[in-house]
Amino acid sequence: MTATITADVFQDLRGVGCPMNLVKTKVAFAKMSSGQILGLILDNGPPINNVPRSVIREGHEVLLQERLEDGAWSVLIRKA
Repeated sequence: MTATITADVFQDLRGVGCPMNLVKTKVAFAKMSSGQILGLILDNGPPINNVPRSVIREGHEVLLQERLEDGAWSVLIRKA
């Protein structure tokens, strides 16, 4: 049996272009405590390429990144 990870904070950023999706991610992290999980829905293309890479560079941990049926991506990130 696998454990289900649930987000403490969730943002649907479909339709939000770069760099605003990263800005909104950083604003969400600013309100969160270390160890909490941020759930994001990101568009395919630059958003899924740039946001996870940027948060990893800042020391956060991407726990899950999976493609949804509509082509968007579900991402779970643990705040450092």
